[in-house]
Amino acid sequence: MSYDGDAPHAVAAGPRPTGARPATTRRRPARTAPRALRRGALRSLTFLTAGALAVPLLAGCGEDDKPPAPLAGQDIAPVARDLVADGSTLKWAVDALPETLNTFQADADAGTSRVAQAVLPSMFRLDENGRPVANPAYLESAEVIETEPRQVVLYKLNQQAVWSDGREIGAADFAAQWRALSGRNSAYWTARNAGYDRIAKIERGENDLQVRVTFSRPYADWKSLFSPLYPKDVMGTPDAFNDGARRKLKVTAGPFRVEKVDTANKDVVLTRNPRWWGRPAKLDRLVLHAVPRDQRAAALADGSVDLAEVDTADAQRIGLAHRAGGTGTPLQGGGRTSVKKLRDWALAHGLEAGKDTGRGELGRTIGRYLEQQQALRDVEIRKSLEPAYTQLALNGGGGPLADERVRRAVARALDRVELARLVLTPLGLPAVPVGSHLALSGQAAYADNSGALGAQDAKEAQALLADAGWVRGGPLKEQDKTRKAAGSEHHGEDVSPGGEDGAYVVGEDDKGNRHETAGDQHERTDPQLAREGRHGGAAGAYAPKGTAAPAAAPAGPLAKDGKPLALRFVLPSGPGSDTLNSVAERISVMLEQVGIRATITKVSDESYFKDHIAAGDYDLALYSWPATAFPATDARPVYAKPLPAADGSVNVEQNYTRVGTDQVDQLFDQAATTLDEDEARDLIKKADSRIWAAAGSIPLYQRPQLVAARTNVVNAGAFGFRTPVYEDMGFLKKGAKVSPGPGKG
Repeated sequence: MSYDGDAPHAVAAGPRPTGARPATTRRRPARTAPRALRRGALRSLTFLTAGALAVPLLAGCGEDDKPPAPLAGQDIAPVARDLVADGSTLKWAVDALPETLNTFQADADAGTSRVAQAVLPSMFRLDENGRPVANPAYLESAEVIETEPRQVVLYKLNQQAVWSDGREIGAADFAAQWRALSGRNSAYWTARNAGYDRIAKIERGENDLQVRVTFSRPYADWKSLFSPLYPKDVMGTPDAFNDGARRKLKVTAGPFRVEKVDTANKDVVLTRNPRWWGRPAKLDRLVLHAVPRDQRAAALADGSVDLAEVDTADAQRIGLAHRAGGTGTPLQGGGRTSVKKLRDWALAHGLEAGKDTGRGELGRTIGRYLEQQQALRDVEIRKSLEPAYTQLALNGGGGPLADERVRRAVARALDRVELARLVLTPLGLPAVPVGSHLALSGQAAYADNSGALGAQDAKEAQALLADAGWVRGGPLKEQDKTRKAAGSEHHGEDVSPGGEDGAYVVGEDDKGNRHETAGDQHERTDPQLAREGRHGGAAGAYAPKGTAAPAAAPAGPLAKDGKPLALRFVLPSGPGSDTLNSVAERISVMLEQVGIRATITKVSDESYFKDHIAAGDYDLALYSWPATAFPATDARPVYAKPLPAADGSVNVEQNYTRVGTDQVDQLFDQAATTLDEDEARDLIKKADSRIWAAAGSIPLYQRPQLVAARTNVVNAGAFGFRTPVYEDMGFLKKGAKVSPGPGKG
């Protein structure tokens, strides 16, 4: 039996910033969410994605070409399966109930990804270096068996692999997924079709355990396909694809199955799959429970969850619970304590009741806090670096940053080492700036290509600005003598401390408009795009000891054609944005040294991405991209040269900086079509060098990954690059011991 079709002409979607939903570059039915590419741990997000679903990667290395080690390894309290207790329920916090259980839809999120990883086949999963490796539960082998006249990949399936309804996994499922995701039928509301649009046909091999996939064009990133793989029941018709798998998955094929999505209790309940042929899951049930970020410490204390990603403030609080005397308060020791002393203590520990005036209410609040602290002694922090990095985006679509010399000057003004230390050193994580847009340390395609742009050099930055016509002390037009930033005609801003319309100039005054840094307050977190605290970021980071104070700012701003060199730095305003604020303020000081004034504008979380980043209504911004195992496919839309659309608009795909070149596009295309792994990596590294030189975005630091876990939870925590092994998660047997993880013991 064969499944043939013509190569489609649909444009593949690209990845989205971690935790955000990008605006679509194509019109979709009104009921669909914006399209986005799901990657790796996500092949969503989601990562998104992204972030976070399956994070793909370029093909592996030869024995003599070992990739650099990851900057930080897993921290999951690993133990052998015989030390994991049988039974019980593990409750894992997620941000919200997933809107869909179909990872290939645009509104899939991190919760969607976790469900898919636990209940569906993935032909490949990621190792500790973010490389795709064949998943033996489903594959005996997968390899390219022909390259001429066309590329053919032969999948040999595990003979025990069956769906939960008893049917064998086979070519019909592969073909149904290809047809749904190829882009040929617009009735399927898909988020991506990259790779599937290159398939010419899918057919049964010599027997039912073999699947032959023939490509119409060579495709280097073929390992990114069919992970996850849905049954033909889901992919077979548009109605089943669009609606059938949003709230339930009747047929699955993993160590767990979906028992129910409980909207009342905000739970997705997974139970052991009785038809699972692999090593049985240690847990009876795995419950994904929706808990807002600012309520996770309390949920961990009262037992509502056992495992939760947390922000820096909660990580510090949990650490405090383990230190002797760390929970002492003004209530202890007897005697009458002043309301002011109680309020000051409460404020210092991030308690909202610190604003109350009554001693009794403050005392009760502090009492509840202390009870939680006692309970948190049974919780520990596991930390690594998330497979995602934070960047400074420079909008080259207009204004001063349309000039490459100005963008390069901004980049040369930055001390990226200092910015990495600002966020990572307080957490005890390696403070190494990210040197690539397309891979992270540990991945085969990683190389530090920042030399294509150059290191921090204030004199060189000033020379570039002078060459672009920006001179100090130039005349200003009357209407430009204010400190209004470039591009300040905007919408959706929140009024926040520091000025009208949420805008303020760093260092302009210190009279109540100073934004608190991490050391000034405990913060909570919010949705992922550029929300460092919410998804492993370091909310509330501070400068490490020994950081030099910034030099005095130069006299007077630069000007050109009667206008000052002023840039609008757009940031989200909600809880959890404090790390970004700290980083933005430090960047603004660095820019001030070379004569660039950056006005920070705070906007609502809801409008930050949709109305500003995707719409191009910003000069500078901070947001994150997930790492990808397949940069030739996944990263291309992020850096593709914007092109005019048929309706007169500009199609930017996911290139929200609007900076791109024909040469970068050509290098991506070549990397996607070569089947020589070494050549593909070389092409990716060359593309990255060109991206650095164009200075549309500047990678800063790899994002921290902080996970709070009950101390007896094992084989779970901060996973880093590696795909979780769900059947091995559980609770430690009584009397057994875990070897200390990184930074413990």
